[in-house]
Amino acid sequence: MNVPLTPVRFLRYAEQQFPGKTAVVCGEERFTYAEFAERTRRLAGALRDAGVAAGDRVAFLSLNCHRLLEAYYGVLEAGTVLLPLNIRLAPNELAQILNDSGAKVLFLQQEFVPLVESFRKSVPSIENFFVLDSAPQAPWLSPQNYEDMLAAALPHQPDIMRFDENSLAELFYTSGTSANPKGVMLTHRNIYLHALSVCITFRTKVDAVQLHTIPLFHANGWGTAHSVTLVAGRHIMLARFTCAELFRLIERERVDSLSLVPIMATALVNSPDRKKYDLSSVQWISIGGAASSPTLVQQMEQAFGCECFAGYGLTETAPVLSTARMKPGTQLEGDHRYHAAAMTGYAIPGVELRVVDHNEEDVPRDGKTMGEIIARADGVMQGYWQQPAETGHVMRDGWFHTGDMATMDESGSILIVDRMKDIIVSGGENISSLEVEKAILAHPAVYEAAVIPIPDEKWGEVPKALVIAQPGSTLTQAELLEFCRSRIAHYKCPHSIEFVDSLPKTATGKVLKKNLRQVYGATLHVPTESGAQR
Repeated sequence: MNVPLTPVRFLRYAEQQFPGKTAVVCGEERFTYAEFAERTRRLAGALRDAGVAAGDRVAFLSLNCHRLLEAYYGVLEAGTVLLPLNIRLAPNELAQILNDSGAKVLFLQQEFVPLVESFRKSVPSIENFFVLDSAPQAPWLSPQNYEDMLAAALPHQPDIMRFDENSLAELFYTSGTSANPKGVMLTHRNIYLHALSVCITFRTKVDAVQLHTIPLFHANGWGTAHSVTLVAGRHIMLARFTCAELFRLIERERVDSLSLVPIMATALVNSPDRKKYDLSSVQWISIGGAASSPTLVQQMEQAFGCECFAGYGLTETAPVLSTARMKPGTQLEGDHRYHAAAMTGYAIPGVELRVVDHNEEDVPRDGKTMGEIIARADGVMQGYWQQPAETGHVMRDGWFHTGDMATMDESGSILIVDRMKDIIVSGGENISSLEVEKAILAHPAVYEAAVIPIPDEKWGEVPKALVIAQPGSTLTQAELLEFCRSRIAHYKCPHSIEFVDSLPKTATGKVLKKNLRQVYGATLHVPTESGAQR
């Protein structure tokens, strides 16, 4: 009989082979793999004591910390389903997710007690609220906090053969950048095989020291909760991103790898504190979550003296699908290297990627012809929670349709052009908002930028840029427009540029373009074949 594929095997192996090795560093607390594993077993026992049954959803509202990392294993050991919640959501959004999922218990950090207080009466499925990191104060909280529960519980660890690898393990809700959040169902098998692929791709070693910069509530924590545990590496928890704290942890713990979203990377390269710290231990940095630019990759490599490359994935794919890390034997230098490292990249092991036209035929591998990315992979979700119609819309003939528009070159590397809904159709021409944003971001006086379509009587719609300038900059609209025209075709350039102080974002720094469209009256279009020239 085959042994079920479940991520709980990762921690069991790490404990058996490396019990005394440091597993987790969280603030001033340190836990060995023996301690980490024992705490997860006690969490499983505590959940059973609390009346949580197999298949029930267990929600966590928490910053990155050792307790949330423990939930990645303890919740599964109990036979239940982990539901990490985005801490930046509004009360009604959190209530919507909890009601949609039918979660039975909610663990929350003390700082989120007022937030939960504001909506708790509207989530009748929640039977118990457990505070994670302090003594319960509010009367609606369970009198036992997380640590009390663990201390009182008997460890629970079922026979590995009792796991069903095709059962639901984790439930993550999409960010809702373009629609209402949907519950993404990831199975034990999805997570296990995705972790193996990530380890192979990033060459994760037993002495790995990875900094958790990406929130664990986002897209399966980008797989790091599992891949680092699989090789018994060291997890370094970063509760909130600040440049100084990230630099401090890298220096103190000799961190060798981390992942970032572009806004984090931009902050780091512009931080005056960077030169105060020894960052020489860092070997690679991956940038994902939103499109990067060759300029940013170059700046990161120069600032950290390490390899930097982009990657791509979705919540629905557990999430990593591709990497732009240089293939062995590839020799690229200068601008060519930075351009290649900023691409969406090539499929990681266990993943097949295609770029197809509206007839689902592969587009030419010419690096120019645009189509939709579709994927077939071990990590592709089981489906959307209680939404069979939505599942059927994106899962067709064994392929997951991402909704991302891209080109593919002769080497098999893809480059995302835009989200299908973010393509700007101007005078019959498809304009990539990402291409325009990259042109704008190449200007040294630009800190951030977002491009959206706005209505236009002549062309139907045209690009508009929202730009955050570098502090102290005197950049003008005319200067930036001229800069864009020197880099991309005139018809692609913004018809207007507005300088703003901030851009609305998700918890991981992805710009909420749907919010910008609402403010500026933009409309959504499906890309068409290229038409009128201008």
